[in-house]
Amino acid sequence: MKKLFFITLLACGTVINAQKNVFESSKFDVLSEGHQQLAIIPFFTHLELEEKISKEESKKLEEKEGYAVQDALETYFGLGKKKKKFTVDFQNTKNTNALLAQKNITYDNIDTYTIKELSEILEVDAIISGNLDINILLSKGIPKEFSFMDYILGDANYGRIGIKISDGKTGKLLWKYENEITKKSGRNTNDLIDKMMKKLVRKFPYDKERSKLKKNLKTD
Repeated sequence: MKKLFFITLLACGTVINAQKNVFESSKFDVLSEGHQQLAIIPFFTHLELEEKISKEESKKLEEKEGYAVQDALETYFGLGKKKKKFTVDFQNTKNTNALLAQKNITYDNIDTYTIKELSEILEVDAIISGNLDINILLSKGIPKEFSFMDYILGDANYGRIGIKISDGKTGKLLWKYENEITKKSGRNTNDLIDKMMKKLVRKFPYDKERSKLKKNLKTD
């Protein structure tokens, strides 16, 4: 019984902590009105591995990790029942990357383009982007050797992840979430994204139930 209470308390603490790390623009409802489709671009990655590797190899690995997060987010938003939970659609990442390639936009130079420019090129209403600062190759999975107490305490910090949504027309930041990556975060990139989004509960701005609740509060 005590064990169950302890685990429940930890879960509640995790949810509360996730919500503290969420920012939402006071103008979100106004700026996002009419949003129908969002594009997910590769995440900007900063990699600091313990082993020494060349700058060229580091860049390749950073690009791989950045695309892995893009794929994981598309998987999360596009899976079966989850897909029906949102008020918007998400552009297929293969189409996103193909459209970017047609304009000679690569992982190395995408940061030189504004949100407005990218939105026009991709023909979407908003852009999902973010940063990944890690000291392991998350796509290959986090180290498996850890104790039960390490899991409970969340020891071993592997970095941070930040995800944000920006309005296509104005380029303004609409929503942002940041959190540390630890042994409790997930086994790999897909697991991390799945757990991260679930922890946000209904803090994700395009959640249908959340949108209904906000509308009901306005009409009351």
